[in-house]
Amino acid sequence: MRIPAHSVCTAIRDDIVSGVYERGSRLTEELLARRYGVSRVPVREALRTLESEGFVVTRRHAGACVAEPTVQEAADLLEMRMLLEPLGAARAAQRRTEAHLKVLRGLVRLGQERARRGEGEDLRSLGGWFHETLAQASGSPGLIALLTQLRHKIAWMYAVEQPARPVDSWAERGAIVDAVARGDAERARALTAQHAERAAGAHRLRRPDLPGRRTAPVPRVSTSQHGVNIAGARH
Repeated sequence: MRIPAHSVCTAIRDDIVSGVYERGSRLTEELLARRYGVSRVPVREALRTLESEGFVVTRRHAGACVAEPTVQEAADLLEMRMLLEPLGAARAAQRRTEAHLKVLRGLVRLGQERARRGEGEDLRSLGGWFHETLAQASGSPGLIALLTQLRHKIAWMYAVEQPARPVDSWAERGAIVDAVARGDAERARALTAQHAERAAGAHRLRRPDLPGRRTAPVPRVSTSQHGVNIAGARH
């Protein structure tokens, strides 16, 4: 049975994000094909896709290698997410389905329960599912693809601290869902912008020795123009 290239791509990407392959290390087609039990053809296709996404670079005399992003490039990812997630929420308010709302409300309910119990690992997964579903509700394939890629790359480059008050964080997510349910695009955008900005402050580079460490602080995007008042914590 031929394993499709996108499955091989997902497997390699997951291993890069989890640190199986160190930054700068070579990715030879032969070794990858052996590891994933496939021919070199889907591996070659997967590496091309991962290069277009920024996870892999091709170097002269070395071939495919895991990319080594700078601190500035890492900071840019957070800034892009702070700009794109509010757009996705605004689109979701206009295009969401009842199925999207049901899933979003269910995730908020579970998140609030886990937060009260202090179940941190569950909260991390639930938060990821929440924002993935919110992006899906935007109904924009291009935006969904960009946000998905950003999530992967941010998870690769950053560790995320748990919020001091996770209950507040989930209350904020609940308010976003309420705005989406009412079709209030501007409020959904504003609340999500605040949420994303708070999230940026909880991110810590996994490799503090990356190039550009002194010149690339974590960006902050002001959301004061929205005039929204809501208690909240992190992403």
